Amino acid sequence: MQTGISGFHAIEEALKTGKGKGTLYVSRKSARIDSLIKLAEEKRVTVKRESDEALNKLAGEGQEHRGAVYLQRSVKTKYKDVKAFIESVESMELRNSVVLVLDEITDPQNLGAILRSADQFAVDLVVLPERRSAKLSSTVNKTSAGASAYIPVVVVKNLRRSISELKEAGFWVYGADIKGTKVQDVEFSERAVVVLGAEGKGLSRLILEECDHVVTIPTSGRVDSLNVSVAAGIMLYELRRQP
Repeated sequence: MQTGISGFHAIEEALKTGKGKGTLYVSRKSARIDSLIKLAEEKRVTVKRESDEALNKLAGEGQEHRGAVYLQRSVKTKYKDVKAFIESVESMELRNSVVLVLDEITDPQNLGAILRSADQFAVDLVVLPERRSAKLSSTVNKTSAGASAYIPVVVVKNLRRSISELKEAGFWVYGADIKGTKVQDVEFSERAVVVLGAEGKGLSRLILEECDHVVTIPTSGRVDSLNVSVAAGIMLYELRRQP
């Protein structure tokens, strides 16, 4: 399976990682495209010239390619599942570790923005449910500005069971909900799981039951709630801000 990556930042970061070889397709000449070609050649990635029409198909419906698309072969994730991640944490004897669990985040642009924040705040793993969730895609890659190339992501069949496995490994679980404790008043544990739910709907009842703490971000606006990607950034910042 191959993924069409568009957007200069996303292509650049995908090439830098060197994960999963592919082909860089270009249709125009510019300084930015020349820099991508140079990077591709350094990474021994094939470069081909095609028409704009051909790149439209490679990029996918609704994606603006601006003259470059990187068609990357799917790569294996760093961890095959949550248990493999836990084994890695235990083998390295890591005291500090952060996992981000996303419950029914179906908008790919939100997922991409969340992955960008996850990269900025050094999240060790992102967990997505197999059903009722956005998938990793060209839209996610582009919105994340290439951050999706660096963040380990696992897709699981049972989100609640995965959270339970993390708790058994010494992680404390913090779920975002409007009725929770103010985030600035919460003392996060060294091993922390942050759980975010869909906008409007929030976390499902079963997932809320797995949370050790329920946390809210105090606001004073007239709109019901923050965008979930903004909430993710605030939660992760507050967690990392603490000594």
